[in-house]
Amino acid sequence: MTTFVSFLSDFGNEDEFVGVVHGVIAKMSPETRVIDVNHSVHPGSVRSGALSLMRAIQYLPEGVALGVVDPGVGTDRLPIAVETDWGYFVGPDNGLLSPAVALVGGARAAHTLANPDFVIPSAGATFDGRDRFGPAAAVLASGEARIEDLGDAIDPASLKPMILPLPEVTDSTVSGHTWWIDRFGNVQTNIGPEDLAEIGIGFGDTMTIKVGLNERVVQLVDTYGRVEEGALMAVVDSQGLVALSVRQGRASDELSIGLERPVTFARP
Repeated sequence: MTTFVSFLSDFGNEDEFVGVVHGVIAKMSPETRVIDVNHSVHPGSVRSGALSLMRAIQYLPEGVALGVVDPGVGTDRLPIAVETDWGYFVGPDNGLLSPAVALVGGARAAHTLANPDFVIPSAGATFDGRDRFGPAAAVLASGEARIEDLGDAIDPASLKPMILPLPEVTDSTVSGHTWWIDRFGNVQTNIGPEDLAEIGIGFGDTMTIKVGLNERVVQLVDTYGRVEEGALMAVVDSQGLVALSVRQGRASDELSIGLERPVTFARP
């Protein structure tokens, strides 16, 4: 029977790190299929990794979700496995797993990854993706170990949450933050079309956006083809959130904007 490990990290593809974790899982659980969800999370950005995993989880086959965005590797943050109705989540207890775990109904149980039987010995403590998380994901996927075999039980309510800011709506403005920049330069915000509707803005309407020192007038549209090539727009993306985009261009470059920056939408 084929089992699945869905793997997300900030490792990139310039080094051997992703392939090594694949190799560990393949050696320990040859029948398990690894799905590479995303390895281009901004290095060390736990929030970006958490958002990426949360966006993806509903489309992934049940099994094990392996997340490694771990700037605290080797410190006292806990390596954990979490059991849910969907399956298992394996990674650091730094907030990375929390939004996706919540989306699938919450944690039923959580355990540390302390059992040396499921840890690859290493002289250093900088690659838990290889030494702890990969082995734990492999044995959970294959059924060779139960979650309670991996280490001590911890209270699921004690797991570190990921605080995701909510948009703020006034009579004439909606303020939020930039959450994600994809490879096309689209800038996703934490604002939804329902937030804009509260200030009277719907599809086809124009509004003023303020991002840092940039202030522009854009149209809210449902897809990229509604505007001329090269035009800046606000579009409802595949996650149902408002993103800033340029048709055949990069909004992140045009607006000189990065992650977790404030953004305000207003009636013109």
